[in-house]
Amino acid sequence: MFILQARAQPRFLFVNVTVFGIIVHSQLLAVDHRRMELSSGSEWNLWQSWSPCSSTCGGGVATRVRRCLIRHPFGKPCPGDQRQYKVCATEDCPLGTKDFRQLQCAAYNGHQIPQIRGAAFEWVPFFGAPSPCELSCLAKGRMFYYNFGRVLDGTKCGAGSHGICINGQCLAVGCGAILGSELTEDVCGICGGKNSTCQRYQSVFITPHLPPGSLQYNEVTMIPAGATHIKVTDNSSNYLALQNRNYNSIINGNWAINWPGTYSAAGTKVQYRRSADHRESLEAIGPTKEDLHLMVLSMEQDSGIDYEYWLPNDQYRLYHGDRNVLRGAQRAAVHASRSFSPALPNEPTTVAMTTTPLPAQRSPARSRGYTASQRKDRSQRNRLLHPSRPGNCGKCQRVRGRSNRVRQYCERDFALHVKVINKRIVGLETCYDVEVMKAYKKGFAVLKREYLWVPNTCDCPRLVETKQYVVMAHRHVNYERTLNRVLLQKDSFVRRYRPQEDRLMRGLDEECEKRGYQLRGNTLG
Repeated sequence: MFILQARAQPRFLFVNVTVFGIIVHSQLLAVDHRRMELSSGSEWNLWQSWSPCSSTCGGGVATRVRRCLIRHPFGKPCPGDQRQYKVCATEDCPLGTKDFRQLQCAAYNGHQIPQIRGAAFEWVPFFGAPSPCELSCLAKGRMFYYNFGRVLDGTKCGAGSHGICINGQCLAVGCGAILGSELTEDVCGICGGKNSTCQRYQSVFITPHLPPGSLQYNEVTMIPAGATHIKVTDNSSNYLALQNRNYNSIINGNWAINWPGTYSAAGTKVQYRRSADHRESLEAIGPTKEDLHLMVLSMEQDSGIDYEYWLPNDQYRLYHGDRNVLRGAQRAAVHASRSFSPALPNEPTTVAMTTTPLPAQRSPARSRGYTASQRKDRSQRNRLLHPSRPGNCGKCQRVRGRSNRVRQYCERDFALHVKVINKRIVGLETCYDVEVMKAYKKGFAVLKREYLWVPNTCDCPRLVETKQYVVMAHRHVNYERTLNRVLLQKDSFVRRYRPQEDRLMRGLDEECEKRGYQLRGNTLG
C-alpha cells in the first residue's frame, strides 16, 4: 500500500507541472499576440492637402483624403472617415450669376425626357421635392418637374439653407467649415472651445433729450476689431446705424434708411432687422477685422439701446480693464460719445453692466455727430381729427379731379410716390409702412422708409400692400410735441400710381403760385 502511494506521487506531480506549463505558455502567447497587435495595428497617415474649391464664389466644396495603414494581415480597418469636406469660396457671386443648382438644371435644356417624347423644355430649379439633394428641375412654363438624379457635390441643400449636398446627403456645416463635423464653435470662435478665452461686454445707451423733429446722429459705442457675437437691440422711433472705422456709412447713413437684410462689414456679415412696431436689431457672428462705430439716428429720447459683444481676454483688458461682467451684476454709469450739435448740449449716457468703472487713463473713443435741418412747425396743421369708431365708418370719400390734385398739392406738406410694405392697426388708427419712391413735394425732411398714419380703422383712404400710390399728406405734431409724423386723412388725395402720374405732377408749383399759395420746403419735379 505504501509502495503504491510512493509510486503514484511522482505521476501526480508530473501532471500538475504539465498543466502549469500549458497555462504559462498560453499566457505568453497571448502577451506576444497583444504585442504584435500593438506593433502592427492599423492607423491613419496624415491628411493630404485640400483639393481646389469646386466653385469660385457662392460657396463650394474642397476635399482631402487620408490612407489607412494596416501593418498586419489580420488588422482591422481604421476608425473614422477616409474623406473630409469643407466649405470654401463663400464670397457672394456678382449680380446676375447663376448658382450651382441653376447651372445643373440648365445643362438639360433642350433634352427630352422618357415620359414626354418629342418635346424639349427649359429647366429651372424646383425646391419642393422630397429630397433636397436630388436634382429636381421644373419645366419652365409647365406644371411639372423632373428628377435628373443626384446633384453634384458642393450644391446647397436648398434656397437659404446652410447645408451642403455630399454623395446625395445633406451635411451641416460644422466647426472650422468642415461638413458633418460634430464639434461646434464657442462664442470666442474657438472650435470645440468652452468660452474661456473671451469675455462678454454688455451695456445700455440712453439718447439725450431732443426737440421734436430733430434728426441727429449720435455715436453709441465703438466696437473693437476682433469682436464676436455682436448683438444690438432697440425699441424706439430712432434708427440704428453702422459705420466703419473711417466713419463711412454701412447701414442707415446719410439720413437714408436701408432695407432690412444682410450687409458686409469689417469682414463679417451683419443681419439688420426692423419691424413695424419699431423694433430694430443688428447681429453679427464675427470676428470683426476692424473697428465699427455703432450710431443712432435720433428722432426722440430713447429708453435705451442694449448692445453686447465678446472680446478675447487680452483685448477685453485693453478696452475695458480687468473686469468680468459674468462675476457680478452691478451697474455703473460711464460717459458715452458726445453729439456734435451746438443746439443740443445734453450728452447721451451709457449704462454699462460692469463691476468697476473704466480706467481713468483711457479716454472715450473719438466720436462724430451730425445735425440735420430740423423740421419746421406749423401749428395750424397739428390738430388731429377724432378717430372713427369701429363699426361706424360710413362711406369713404373719394377725392378726384385736377382741381383737387392742385389744391391739395398746394396746401399739403407732402406729395409722395410710395410703395406700401405692410399695414397694421394701432389702437384706433391705421399705420402703413411705406417706401418713398419719389418726393414730388416735401415741406419737411422725408426718410426713404416712412410710416403713414390714418386716424381711423375704416380703410379711408384704402391702401393695399405691395401696391404703389401717389399721396398728399400733412405733417402732424401733437400739442405735447411727442409725435412728429406723416398723416393721411379721409379727404386726402390718394391715387394708384401710373407712369403718367409723373407727368401730371409737373408744373404744379407754378399753379400754386398763380393761385397765391406760398410754397415751403423743397419740391422735386
